[in-house]
Amino acid sequence: MSHFKFIDLFAGIGGFHIAMESLGGECAFASEIDPFARKTYEHNFKKSNPSLFSNGMFNDDIRKINPIDLPDFDILCAGFPCQPFSQAGQKRGFNDTHKSERGNLFFNIVEILEAKKPQAFFLENVRGIVNHDNGNTFKVIRDIIENELGYSFHHQVVKASDYGLPQLRPRVFMIGFKNEGVLSSFSFPPKIPLKFNMSDVWGGECSREIGFTLRVGGRGSKITDRRNWDSYLVDGEVKKIMPEQARKMQGFPETFEFPVANTQAMKQLGNSVAINAIKACSETIITHLKTLKNTGEDVVNTKNKGEWTELYSFLKIINDKKLILSDKNLNINHSMDHFNVTKVTTLNIVESCYLQDDHMVLVKNKATGFEDNIKVSDFLNNHVLQNLADGIKSGSKTFNMPEFDLIQNKLGISIIKGGNSNQKANIVLGINNNKISKENEGFGIKSYLGSKPTLLNASGNTNFIFEIVNLQPSAIDIVNSINTRTKLKDRIEKIHTLGGTFRFSKIETESMAYNLAMVDSSIPEIVSTMLLEFYLNRTNAIDSNLENIFNHVNTFGTDLISLQVKVKRLLVAILLGFFAGKKWDGDYVSNGTIIVKETGEQVGFHIIDKASLENYLFENIKFDTPSTTRHRFGHLILENNGKIYFKLNMQLRF
Repeated sequence: MSHFKFIDLFAGIGGFHIAMESLGGECAFASEIDPFARKTYEHNFKKSNPSLFSNGMFNDDIRKINPIDLPDFDILCAGFPCQPFSQAGQKRGFNDTHKSERGNLFFNIVEILEAKKPQAFFLENVRGIVNHDNGNTFKVIRDIIENELGYSFHHQVVKASDYGLPQLRPRVFMIGFKNEGVLSSFSFPPKIPLKFNMSDVWGGECSREIGFTLRVGGRGSKITDRRNWDSYLVDGEVKKIMPEQARKMQGFPETFEFPVANTQAMKQLGNSVAINAIKACSETIITHLKTLKNTGEDVVNTKNKGEWTELYSFLKIINDKKLILSDKNLNINHSMDHFNVTKVTTLNIVESCYLQDDHMVLVKNKATGFEDNIKVSDFLNNHVLQNLADGIKSGSKTFNMPEFDLIQNKLGISIIKGGNSNQKANIVLGINNNKISKENEGFGIKSYLGSKPTLLNASGNTNFIFEIVNLQPSAIDIVNSINTRTKLKDRIEKIHTLGGTFRFSKIETESMAYNLAMVDSSIPEIVSTMLLEFYLNRTNAIDSNLENIFNHVNTFGTDLISLQVKVKRLLVAILLGFFAGKKWDGDYVSNGTIIVKETGEQVGFHIIDKASLENYLFENIKFDTPSTTRHRFGHLILENNGKIYFKLNMQLRF
């Protein structure tokens, strides 16, 4: 880790940047929305990191980020907005949508961690976030990071004065590592004495050794006021703190310049991080990453149900040597011959298994030229597969299945899941029947061994944004405070009651809007209307939902059959073609899908029988309601342009 890459989110004026760069880090991407802070950031870092600014890697609004498009990096750094959790604010928490969406921007961090999977993260916020909403806010943060993303989670309330700076500034530091597992031994660095005090800061005798916490607002209180934070008694004289002193208290070097007015400089310093504390903890992060790298082979091999199912499907193909084709009801399609399977591999392993008739498998390694004939019937049969299927069904969250390791060792290969999260083909087969013969045909895998599989996972990419017209800002808290069991339906109804009207504005990300338009230019409008129907009337089945909007809304200027054809094309495109977060080129990445049934049996669809696939999807896909908090929707939002918006999220499940 003598050289590593980090990204700097909610970057402010670059406190994280200074700390990480001093330890050998290179900033690969930064994001800061405040125009004055952006000016200071660029002024101070353009010389040391010119490519950050010349290559378009200095972003403004984090909501514009498509996580997939970010460069690879090792550590994510973010001091995400603290006002929603601060004692000095309204404490609306995740529901603070009065100044854009500053309350729920933590979930943009989550999406970046989920997509890019860096080795570590370092988050900073006010200590009030720990107890906000009786601890529920912090519980949500920890649960998502640990249980959904698979990171460890370590936190501690740290004062700037703990690491040498003469300022109180208590902040909670949150640090975590990917795949730390049993090696979860990270600890925060020991405290160190003050390197200087407030008398050194002022260059005169100050009545306080450690200064108040720098703030953003409330300047000008008398020194005797309990709210005072910027007045000090120096050499018997009351003095107001200025950028020169505030810069020292935060640990910024003397060479750091502010090309803005003093009022902006004070605001920027009040919003910044204490650099010495960040640097001390960052050093410990880097040391711990070295430890994890050196002992990584000891980490327990855990996967979730979907990942284990991909390995199960790989082995079942080897055992069965065929793939049964399905009708729309997941029964045998008697009008289609099954596929004989001659080869099985995945997109990211070099070994291929060639299936033979006498229970033998020829394993070839493309990289080394190694070949070996393995008699798989000695260790793989229907009974073994059924035990594996039952083991997957009984698993919880991420878990270990040593049975798979034994089988892989006997095969002499390491079966890796078909690809990363941006690949539709989980498995690659050599197939043939009386209609088709393909040597390398990609198939996706959908599993019923766990909860019902998703066709389209919820994310910020699948948010549809509606402008709410004829609604007063005073309605925001009224609507957002509704927290019933059916809160989405009730909030929509309340908006209508208060005179508001939903007008589809756009899809949150450009990539998803582009992909839907590739299917048909009218699809964004059709889907937005279907979403309103779903969340208001709970019509979750695709076929009946579409029929309802045709009968009661129908502003599309076409007949029902045409609408059905367009939606069927959309469902197939999502299954075989595009990801919400990446622009689609119009091609199918895989040409078929394997469905692993609850019994462990599996059947397949292929585009040679596209009608069965379309009908299966159209009759079996339903709208689903993901977490409104996690995916930043279901709240009224007052944007900086004065307009009010409301988001609805599209998640599709089998």
